Amino acid sequence: MTGKTILAIDDSRTIRQLVSQTLSEAGFDVTTAVDGEDGVSTFLHSRFDAVITDINMPKLDGFGVIDAIRKGTANRKVPILVLTTESSVEFKDRARGLGATGWIVKPFENHQLVDILKLVTGADGA
Repeated sequence: MTGKTILAIDDSRTIRQLVSQTLSEAGFDVTTAVDGEDGVSTFLHSRFDAVITDINMPKLDGFGVIDAIRKGTANRKVPILVLTTESSVEFKDRARGLGATGWIVKPFENHQLVDILKLVTGADGA
């Protein structure tokens, strides 16, 4: 058990379930949100050790999520990983410019996602 908490934001129920199951099995405590608005609201009500967000979502996209967290008043330095099908340099540069920590392209390897989250949350010794 890492004891680390992760917020996973994705409008795809399948991806939310896959991320949640993969990370839960690795000892993370995972909370999910159905879109960017839900994600930012959830983020404001709990403390998380990392956030995973998709880019293309209704209501508020991943860029908006990153921007809202980085400009907010709570836990602004939380690691934010983008998990998306997008892989263009323009998307990556925009996300980095807003403060994203890293980028993972779907489909992802389970061990890759777990390893990256252990690294950014400091749980790699767990």
